[in-house]
Amino acid sequence: MEKQAQPLNKMGTQPVQKLLITMGLPMIISMAVQAIYNIVDSYFVSKIEGIGDEAMNAMTLAFPVQMLMVAIGVGTGVGINALLSKSLGEGDREKASRIAGNSIFIGLCMFVIFFIFGIFGTKAYVLSQTKDPFITDLTSSYLRICCCFSLGVSMYMTFEKLLQATGKTMQSTIAQLTGAVANIILDPIMIFGWLGLPKMGIAGAAYATVIGQFISFFMDAAFHFKYNKAEFSTSLRYIRPKLKIIREIFAVGIPAILMQALMSFMTYGVNIIFAQVSAEAVTAYGVYYKIQQFVFFAAFGMNNAMIPIIGFNYGMGSSKRVKDGIKYGMIYTIAIMIIGAVGLQIFAQPLINIFTLSDKTHELCIAAIRIITLGYIFVGANIAYQGIFQALGKGIHSLVLSAVRLLIAALPAAWILVQTAQDYIWAAFPFAELLAFIIALFMMKSVDRKVIKAIPERETE
Repeated sequence: MEKQAQPLNKMGTQPVQKLLITMGLPMIISMAVQAIYNIVDSYFVSKIEGIGDEAMNAMTLAFPVQMLMVAIGVGTGVGINALLSKSLGEGDREKASRIAGNSIFIGLCMFVIFFIFGIFGTKAYVLSQTKDPFITDLTSSYLRICCCFSLGVSMYMTFEKLLQATGKTMQSTIAQLTGAVANIILDPIMIFGWLGLPKMGIAGAAYATVIGQFISFFMDAAFHFKYNKAEFSTSLRYIRPKLKIIREIFAVGIPAILMQALMSFMTYGVNIIFAQVSAEAVTAYGVYYKIQQFVFFAAFGMNNAMIPIIGFNYGMGSSKRVKDGIKYGMIYTIAIMIIGAVGLQIFAQPLINIFTLSDKTHELCIAAIRIITLGYIFVGANIAYQGIFQALGKGIHSLVLSAVRLLIAALPAAWILVQTAQDYIWAAFPFAELLAFIIALFMMKSVDRKVIKAIPERETE
């Protein structure tokens, strides 16, 4: 087994406080652009003549499956990131090479699964949320394209995590930015039939999305094979699946996949519950969700920087750097959420005015922002705790925390409020975050005692 005495990767040498910013900022910028693309996507769809509200409703119904694609990619990426960064911290180049190769194999398998769903499963999925034939046709058309051409999203997320695990966040950011900008440019061209192209409506939005994903995929892959070869072998012979490596990736990855997938399940459940109020409530939730991604994506960008930094130094045996990663990662993530909450409260009206919505949907969107942002400080802490648990190999802790946030507390609370106080249905979300935060505090005490304090110190600074 090939090992190096001590890695010189910046994650083991640079001051953690600065490192979180230098690694996190490109990810935050990248994810902010991703959020902008989601807003722009929805903006153009809302402008489709005569069917803006219906098209927005269709995108909201399709969103849980798109989120599930991302959940599997991101969750698997967490396993890849944690295991690869730990192996690099230990100086095990051979194992790192096998992890990278098997990650590509897993990404290809992800695509096959969603391709099959796109062909055979979209209609049944849509009918579980609505019986309106027009909205069913709109949603099915959009979703089928996204699933059948999901190779781009599956592979770009795989290569993105391989770059992030080695600290090359700038390269992954450039790839994601380029894909997102391409998507933004293509949206009006393909939706409204500009530059001589046929007018494709909501299907045009789907095609613009998958083209942007393929662009990010190709760029991330090029960066991986060019730059990561200094850290481990990028030879394609390592794509050959190794059960032991795949099992190790999913030991952390499966809880992370389930954790991320809970967001998809929550959105699906909320769509069904809020449909008891009105179609406008469902659409309002979808619009709010796109807007809040500005803030949440920034917090997840910092989370994505925390995981490899903490994981690398955990593998290297530096308890001080692990503790610094936890401390400053928590501070930065909470600060992002507080700034985001204040910004959304101030700019709620102009943000909602971007979209062409009915008066009722507009009113519900404003109410959602006013109420849900009250719990953002707890969201920041919970997101940080999830990253900490993942980096230290405690995927089950992250899964439990996410389950409380997104299912165990949120959906029952939403259902009760729909039955008893429909004006306050949005309060279900801050309530769930508060409950999850309390549980996270107890879990962190256990992790600190059993894991962090047990790290055999081997300082390099």
